[in-house]
Amino acid sequence: MVGVLLLVLPSFLQSNYKLKQFLKNLSIWTIVVFIILMIVYLFK
Repeated sequence: MVGVLLLVLPSFLQSNYKLKQFLKNLSIWTIVVFIILMIVYLFK
């Protein structure tokens, strides 16, 4: 997961140069990661 973050981070930061858009996308990704972690935790 960290490897994917390192691959995606540069283009993510480049495409989100506006603060409002950056915060919106960051919140979406935070929710996605949280849901994935909860699914992994529940089925462990």
